Amino acid sequence: MILDKIEQLLAEIQNLSAGSSEEIEALRLKYLSKKGEISALMADFRNVPADRKKEVGVKINQLKQTAIERINALKEQFEESENTDESIDLTRTPYPVQLGTRHPLTIVKNEIIDIFSRMGFILADGPEVEDDLHVFTKMNFAADHPARDMQDTFFVEQSADDVTKNILLRSHTSSVQARVMETTQPPIRIICPGRVYRNEAITARAHCFFHQVEGLYIDKNVSFTDLKQVLLSFAREMFGPDTKIRLRPSYFPFTEPSAEMDISCHICGGEGCGFCKHTGWVEILGCGMVDPNVLEQCGIDSKIYSGYAFGMGVERITNLKYQVSDLRMFSENDTRFLREFESAD
Repeated sequence: MILDKIEQLLAEIQNLSAGSSEEIEALRLKYLSKKGEISALMADFRNVPADRKKEVGVKINQLKQTAIERINALKEQFEESENTDESIDLTRTPYPVQLGTRHPLTIVKNEIIDIFSRMGFILADGPEVEDDLHVFTKMNFAADHPARDMQDTFFVEQSADDVTKNILLRSHTSSVQARVMETTQPPIRIICPGRVYRNEAITARAHCFFHQVEGLYIDKNVSFTDLKQVLLSFAREMFGPDTKIRLRPSYFPFTEPSAEMDISCHICGGEGCGFCKHTGWVEILGCGMVDPNVLEQCGIDSKIYSGYAFGMGVERITNLKYQVSDLRMFSENDTRFLREFESAD
């Protein structure tokens, strides 16, 4: 009689199933608790004849072991199903997920690229870790120029014998112009956006890294008039159709003649305000005709070809466009600041 009961319970236990942790616990109590089915069998065991106690005892122990193994297996299956349930992923961002926006510098950089692309300029890129040859030497910097000093430039490696072999973080994207000119014959019409580095104290008006967009056009019979018209078209596209420009004489090693370009203040319309320091004008970029020495250094015949170049800081243009008062805000990753540009994206 007791053997029949054992066989019946064994069949039940082998086919056990459960859909929750509560059901598994109920099964454990039913079969393995002190008042469970197996404990009841142990109570009946005393009535088993002596000659059959060994056989029945072995069967009861096997039944108990089977019950323990089956219930443990159900627990493991349930835990695995919980872990693989994609609807309950504790590592996910809580809802609702907030959508981001492009960084203001990216928005303005893309707008600058779009304007010049429509004028026929193509994108050119180069390494941020550069050699002196392309950053300074081919750009007509003298060997003792202050820009080569540690106070102005971040050096990675310095050569004691030849400054052109110094390795540094580029201080302007003019190095991209040099690389394009030494490998490409005119006509050349490129813009070079990218990040640059200068050894400066970090303040509201300056940073040790910033972003530039430089432009270069090399061809036969290129004139300063061509440069002025391109920059006027850019200013009106970026700041509005009523924008005026003026060019002031300046100096750069790589252009001759050189100029700084101002635009009429788009806040006061040129009347004078605190933003433009009551002058009616705001400086935005430097430009000029490519120095013949630069053309020759890069393997271009300066007697046949001429060209112009210009360069602007993306942060500067962004400041003017959106009136951001502190350069440091662009690199602090403060989402409160970045959310202000959602509508501009």
